[in-house]
Amino acid sequence: MGDKRLDDAGAMAEQRTQELSDPIQDMPDRADPGDDTGSGAARPRIRRGWAALAWIAGGIALYALLLKISLTQQVTSDSANNALQAWDMMHGNPSLHGWILGDVTFYTFELPLFGVIELFFGLHTIAVHVSMALIFLIVAGCAAAIAVTGSHGPSRGARAAVVVAVLAAPILTASDAWIALGLPDHFGTGVFLLVSFLLIDRAAAGRYTAPLLCAILCAGQISDVTVRYVAVPAIALVCAYQMAVERKLMTRDGANLLAALLSVPLALAIRRAMLHFGWYLMVAPNTKIAPVGHWPHNIAITWVAVRELFGAADGGARPAGSTVIFGYACLLVVAIGMLRVLWRWRTARRVEQVLLVAIAAIVALYTFSTLASPRSPHDLLPVLQCGAALAARALVPDRITARLTALAVSGLAAVAALLPLALAAAPPPVETSTPVQLSAWLSAHGLRYGLAGYWDGSAVSVQSGNQVQIGTIEVVDGRKITPYPWEADLLWFDPAKHYANFVVIDVVEGQGLGSNVERIFGQPASTHRLGTREILIYRKNLLLQVRPARLPATN
Repeated sequence: MGDKRLDDAGAMAEQRTQELSDPIQDMPDRADPGDDTGSGAARPRIRRGWAALAWIAGGIALYALLLKISLTQQVTSDSANNALQAWDMMHGNPSLHGWILGDVTFYTFELPLFGVIELFFGLHTIAVHVSMALIFLIVAGCAAAIAVTGSHGPSRGARAAVVVAVLAAPILTASDAWIALGLPDHFGTGVFLLVSFLLIDRAAAGRYTAPLLCAILCAGQISDVTVRYVAVPAIALVCAYQMAVERKLMTRDGANLLAALLSVPLALAIRRAMLHFGWYLMVAPNTKIAPVGHWPHNIAITWVAVRELFGAADGGARPAGSTVIFGYACLLVVAIGMLRVLWRWRTARRVEQVLLVAIAAIVALYTFSTLASPRSPHDLLPVLQCGAALAARALVPDRITARLTALAVSGLAAVAALLPLALAAAPPPVETSTPVQLSAWLSAHGLRYGLAGYWDGSAVSVQSGNQVQIGTIEVVDGRKITPYPWEADLLWFDPAKHYANFVVIDVVEGQGLGSNVERIFGQPASTHRLGTREILIYRKNLLLQVRPARLPATN
């Protein structure tokens, strides 16, 4: 027995000596180019290259569809005002001095993005369409980054496709497409929410995570107060829970909790400094608690708003049956994603916990405050954006080992994402709208500066590339005309800089003007009718009779 062991040991030593003496054995990457055995190390790089190309191609295809759909939407005064603000920021007024903004400013994301796009396309409606499609793409990318966390191979693409499918739900209903692509009303806020959630999940232990988190949340609150009432409490609650589980105070979650809480006074301090140095004014956000007696009614409104958000309810025009089915399907998978996190709460990732709490926070804020009102589903957009990531994580497993199964899942998810968008992109661009008609008529008659109600103001200015400028006005107490104190630049009404000699009146809706204009401004030199609009032309500067605006409370 002993001799046999010695013989075996000698044989092994001899074999090892031969292996060490032959360098080819340890250098598979230097094999003959025609030999496949030397390509093992290159294969992962090739696969990563193909994967990167696939992601880029998918992003380009998605953006092309989004831009085509955006072109079917009219540019109203809401989005036109944002375009004018961005133009002003990029042309010498970065503080927007003189502006009265709405209750959401978009100052730290959408407006800079609009401004960059306008550097290439100028001040025109095409810049609005390009910007809105890009905002959607960026939000979808952030949600997909959360969805693919922890997944591998085909699962990553399938999850990203599910995210796109859910986010596209409101676009399929013609009357609800504005929620995602019509104007930047809370949709871009999803960037601040999703990026901050992704940060505490994938870089929680990083040295600069807490300061960066504080900066992102602070910037988000300056842009949209929704960040304060949704992202901050969601992050704080989840971090506090994790600290309680670990029974430690000095942890990464403690640092992130402190960063989230500090972002609130920091944002308030920055806003006070902005006001002190003469930056823009804004209307106070409508976040008051509703009377308890209104809560049952608000709950009903919330349910309608959620279904409208997913394209499963009437948003002004009855949606098609297939659209309703798709909307309810998206709502169902979001509900499944939420229930999955609740069921496995203790083992769920931080980002899943934060997404769930964020959804609960925005629903509670909407339901029990004065936000709840008909035709305001956009205030619930975090439900759609956070829910899309949860739905993708619930439907698609982290890893799909069977090749056929992977192909089937990926193909089905891709069809669910791209086919509805392709159908939504099929209709032609919008027909000639009132702003287009007004812009052409006013330009043809040499009218360059005038006044109008809100919906006939900035939309015409942007449509004409600022060649025709219209300030928005309102009648106060039936006795005086003042600038409309919402998304308006008070410098528009300076009679030393501008000469306004016409007024546009909507004869159907009136917008508070109607006969008051002639009673206050006097008899016009001539009156013209263009569809449902009446143009009153004067031979004087009407700005001399416009009273100072009603300024909003300091915000």
